[in-house]
Amino acid sequence: MEQLAQLALEVAIAEGATYADVRFITQRRQTIATEDERVSHLSDQENLGFGVRVIAHGAWGFAASGTVTKEGVERVAREAVAIARASASVRRKPVSLVPEPPRRETFRSPVEIDPFAVDIDQKVGLLLAINQALLKHKDIKKATGYLTLRREEKLFANTEGSLLRSEVVTTGVSYTATAVGHQDARSRTYEPPPQTRGYENIQAEDLLAHADRVAEQAREHLRAKECPTGRRDLVLDPHNLSLTIHESVGHATELDRALGLEESLAGRSFATPDKLHHLQYGSPLVNFVADNTLPGGLATQGFDDDGVPGQKWYIVREGQFVGYSTSREVAGEIGLTRSTGCCRADHWSSIPLVRIPNLSLMPGPEALTLEELISDTDEGIYIEGRGSFSIDQMRINFQFGGDAFWEIKKGKLVGMLKNVTYQSYTTEFWNSCDAICDQRFWVPNGVLNCGKGDPMQTAQMTHGAAPARFRNITVGAAR
Repeated sequence: MEQLAQLALEVAIAEGATYADVRFITQRRQTIATEDERVSHLSDQENLGFGVRVIAHGAWGFAASGTVTKEGVERVAREAVAIARASASVRRKPVSLVPEPPRRETFRSPVEIDPFAVDIDQKVGLLLAINQALLKHKDIKKATGYLTLRREEKLFANTEGSLLRSEVVTTGVSYTATAVGHQDARSRTYEPPPQTRGYENIQAEDLLAHADRVAEQAREHLRAKECPTGRRDLVLDPHNLSLTIHESVGHATELDRALGLEESLAGRSFATPDKLHHLQYGSPLVNFVADNTLPGGLATQGFDDDGVPGQKWYIVREGQFVGYSTSREVAGEIGLTRSTGCCRADHWSSIPLVRIPNLSLMPGPEALTLEELISDTDEGIYIEGRGSFSIDQMRINFQFGGDAFWEIKKGKLVGMLKNVTYQSYTTEFWNSCDAICDQRFWVPNGVLNCGKGDPMQTAQMTHGAAPARFRNITVGAAR
């Protein structure tokens, strides 16, 4: 592959490119889904291909192919330069990349147990055993399980002298129980954090240990009271917060969106460069740290598709908006001298674009348990897990649901609620945060299916958090 990579770069330069990079990628994905006592889906796919990206005449060109031969590489490199030449006729200004030193490195995510070496019967058997444990409970009429295993092997080279190799393995599992009765159906899901680790991340004992609780909470959800309307204090668990972080902070602080360069899928942002270092994004307790070196983080992949290594930096520090996710192209638009290393593509046939990093709400500085946080809340709602969500084009006005909800009265959980939604504005919401549990309760939940771009690409990243409280938030607006 290294010889073919060098050939691609040489052909691109000979054709008139001033910069070129190439990615050879092998991807394997195994997905298993179960429904009740049967396997509803099983796939095991592997593909190999390469993409060549160039700058010629001041414009980008990109081409890709699954034909990994000398002739195929030469053809694609020429095609990429021809596309750049055509694109140059409509460019606003020449593409410029901030500097990045060349490097030669190899990255591998830690794997104790190769997930693809584990017998398929063992994986299917685990999901079916969980379903069986759920279905033994009264009113549970539907049980589903899902297991995803991914491996991506990559060779990256560019004309600046970088030669980078990586092997990233991702494992994730979840299951759901659905209770039916009282002319209603309600579900409860358990999803431990997906991580870039081996099959050791799929802990069978832990998964089975939660089955009874999940089933009983699905049943309790059936008989729950309706969500009140008005304003309440919210205590949100790390899993629920992961999606709120993703939509209201992660996407809002992708620099290409903030510059108006990416508008698909609610693609603009209120967090424009004139607000950098001037916007109070959250309360002084709120710190958002991007960390593409986080052990097990879903965006911990060694380096991005600009050849920039993983880094750690603040997006929000003590409530102040101080940083973006960038690529080598957009970093220079606001005077940055280096990219934060967030330019990634989801496939060898996709052109890289700015993606959310591992982005986490940091834990509170003082010792605080979830029980203490709830006991200090007079009237509120405690929410676990993810549910429905909606956010406007500028990432300001949002509404989120969840997976399970409990009413808080005088510091105690007094019963489940249903149809709970909370609505707020991004900066109003994060400025209402007045308490965050400490490091002991920080959990690195993740997103495996983040969509962006047109045509859409799917990326993965981790959003860690500890339970946190938000004061005086509107609930029940969906009713």
